[in-house]
Amino acid sequence: MKVMIVVTHLLGTGHLSRALTLGRAFVSAGHETFVVSGGMPAPQLDSTGLTVLGLPPLRSDGTDFTRLLTQSGELAKTDYLKARETALAEAIRSFAPDVLITELFPFGRRSLAAEFNAALETAHSLPRRPIVLASIRDILAPPSKPSKADRTAEIVELFYDGVLVHSDQSVIQLDISWPVTRQLRQRLFYTGFVAPNAPVPHADLVGKDEILVSAGGGSVGQPIFHAAIEAARKMPNRRWRLLVGGQDARTRIDQLQKLVGDAPVTLEPVRPDFRQMLPLAAASVSMCGYNTALDILQSGTPAVFIPFDDGKEVEQSLRGQSLSEQPAIDVLPSKELNADALARAVAAVISSGPRPVPSQGFDGAARTVEIAVNLRGQA
Repeated sequence: MKVMIVVTHLLGTGHLSRALTLGRAFVSAGHETFVVSGGMPAPQLDSTGLTVLGLPPLRSDGTDFTRLLTQSGELAKTDYLKARETALAEAIRSFAPDVLITELFPFGRRSLAAEFNAALETAHSLPRRPIVLASIRDILAPPSKPSKADRTAEIVELFYDGVLVHSDQSVIQLDISWPVTRQLRQRLFYTGFVAPNAPVPHADLVGKDEILVSAGGGSVGQPIFHAAIEAARKMPNRRWRLLVGGQDARTRIDQLQKLVGDAPVTLEPVRPDFRQMLPLAAASVSMCGYNTALDILQSGTPAVFIPFDDGKEVEQSLRGQSLSEQPAIDVLPSKELNADALARAVAAVISSGPRPVPSQGFDGAARTVEIAVNLRGQA
């Protein structure tokens, strides 16, 4: 079976990371898999076994997802966007997938509706129409007005065979963040959470007993790093390791290094072995994106979540509220973030002791493959 996954990450790399995890699951099951990525290059992510096509890349202007910028920071103009649209449609015609998966759209990425709609129309015009599925995380950004939800429902009804909800229905249902109509509910497939295999502790014990501070692959986590450096001064018996991501990571590390002084802080770029460090860490400090939250659940590491809530973002706050009911997890709203509050929260989750690691519910990638294969077989 030939599978194509279309994804554009505009701020961090979480959307692309999840899409690649799905892609690797299809490859492991013996399916030819083609990922089309429209975001910024992210060579640190694992694309083993996949064919990956990069469209002319885009990123958002900070948290303004309606203002799209090129890799050089210029406003993406009509001809640039048209080139993406053309390349995506041609990739679909050339590859002729049996299954086409669009990540987030039509529940998000409305600023890219033209290229996604063109892709869907191209797929439906193929001699053998592929099974078309939307891939969405557990919690979405709620629609700001009913017309957006209505338009999403129309697109799903017109083009899609199903919507893959990467959540455990007994833990988080889509209704928490999105209005689910009777018609939409009939097309939902809950897959379980999409995550790699549970991390194995680092063989070299890297990160053991440290406070690991991460903020995704974008540049929005700088306030967390500033607070962490000052919090580290208040906990001199613990080493804090700050892992800085994003295209400008080296520049930001240089800026942060000037603030460190004698604080027990190590600064370095994001590491590919981060997940192996987590089970050994005394605690984790991070935002509360989908992938990060699953890493924490799978590792059992005490955690302080600082949900990303700039602009009208509520997704991470909703997820954090759900997870804070578990032991050794605390949520610190960004408006309350300072060194004292962070140090107290970290000390509290460490004292709460280790948290039991769930033994099931993380096989969403394999379940996605099963769903796609069954739907293709029924077509």
